[in-house]
Amino acid sequence: MNQGLWKLNKYAFLLLLCLGVLPFINQVNVMHAQRITAGEAPTSRILFIFDASNSMAGQWDGERKIDLARDILFEMLDTLEQKEKVELGLRVYGHQSPVPPQDCSDTRLEVAFGPMNASSIRETLNNIQPKGTTPIARSLAQAPEDFPSCGTCRNIIVLITDGIEACDGDPCQVSLDLQKKGIILRPFVIGIGSDPGFKETFDCIGEYYDTPTQEEYREALKEVITQALNTTSAQVNLLDSQLRPTETDVNLTFSDSYTGIIHYYMIHTLNRMGNPDTLSLDPMVTYDIGVQTIPPIQLDSVRLAAGRHNTISVNAPQGHLYIRTRRGNAYEGKQVLVKRAGDQELINTQEIGNVEKYLVGSYDLLIPIYPVMEIHQLEISQSNTTTVEIPAPGFVTLNMGQPGAGTLYQMNGSGEQQWVMNLKENARVQSYYLQPGSYRVVFRRDDHKSSSYTMIKDFSVKEGRPETIKFY
Repeated sequence: MNQGLWKLNKYAFLLLLCLGVLPFINQVNVMHAQRITAGEAPTSRILFIFDASNSMAGQWDGERKIDLARDILFEMLDTLEQKEKVELGLRVYGHQSPVPPQDCSDTRLEVAFGPMNASSIRETLNNIQPKGTTPIARSLAQAPEDFPSCGTCRNIIVLITDGIEACDGDPCQVSLDLQKKGIILRPFVIGIGSDPGFKETFDCIGEYYDTPTQEEYREALKEVITQALNTTSAQVNLLDSQLRPTETDVNLTFSDSYTGIIHYYMIHTLNRMGNPDTLSLDPMVTYDIGVQTIPPIQLDSVRLAAGRHNTISVNAPQGHLYIRTRRGNAYEGKQVLVKRAGDQELINTQEIGNVEKYLVGSYDLLIPIYPVMEIHQLEISQSNTTTVEIPAPGFVTLNMGQPGAGTLYQMNGSGEQQWVMNLKENARVQSYYLQPGSYRVVFRRDDHKSSSYTMIKDFSVKEGRPETIKFY
């Protein structure tokens, strides 16, 4: 990110909340995909990264920015130290080396994690005065090392700064790198003023809050802490054609809108009362929700309201498609190609003999049998099964006597022909399942070196009947 963008609003106040990967969610593949597991509620560990650079000595609302930031943080500590399973830590930057010169390594863990250490954080911050530079990116990059190993902890980073990255680091890139390593990052950016360019600066890392007053800043911080400490409930309503939440048994994926990392896999379920199951989700993440219907549905940038039950509705009316052979099972297992009507993109391959569920709408089918069968504008309707019945093929054996070159055509009633296939050149005998109808074979043996030896044979194929055609 352009370093100058961080300097668009010198008196802006930022709060970035970075939520660490929940260790009680198990990895299920190398792409950081996860699944929810039951277990004991985790300990929430909050690391405050506090800006004590010289720019924090500037005025805001008649007071120094560092004093206001400190006082409002102390109010949050009063609440946090009363909660069970909460541990706190403090990293400070810009407090050791005055400028000039610029010391971009000026960042340090001042209060390590531990229970009942809010008083240590207060004492440390009361003794700090703004003096140095602003290495935001370096502080973010070092912060993960501040969390001791813990298998049942939920790791949270809160960065309080005026947003001026004075060193060469790129906070957006560092944030993205952390997320790629498994740290989920959904920052809340709280700025003073309404500079539109300032908001654009932080689109890469989170949601922007315009808080021109102390009270708005205080309320925004409360909201961030509330979301950091709590999961929230949600349900996904898969709506049918009558907008009722009756559709179910579909795989859902919840991925981070910023990184694409998948946090949850789950099969949509209706509970014993016939209602969509209640899910426990992390409200800090902005989700892209994938609904694995055929074709799939994608909901982008879904945000949850923390502390409330969220209902996510998806229009997903579905019906069934059954493809079968009229008699016998000669085509069983062959793959039918399915596309949206008029589209070129393949959305599914369905085996003949199986039933599949599709979104309500029109579809084109390509059935790769001899000759290829196409069905256009096939309608799938709500909760109904559309059946496509394929005539039973005949089994045709072509006995050439000698290898040679040949072509098979299908003939219509007016004598016009449609190419079906070129025959195998090295086979004396070859057999095929063919749709019922009239056919023509044009063939010349390899040992006959004149076109005048070309042979033509017409024959008919009857449903479910064998037929042998000899060329000698």
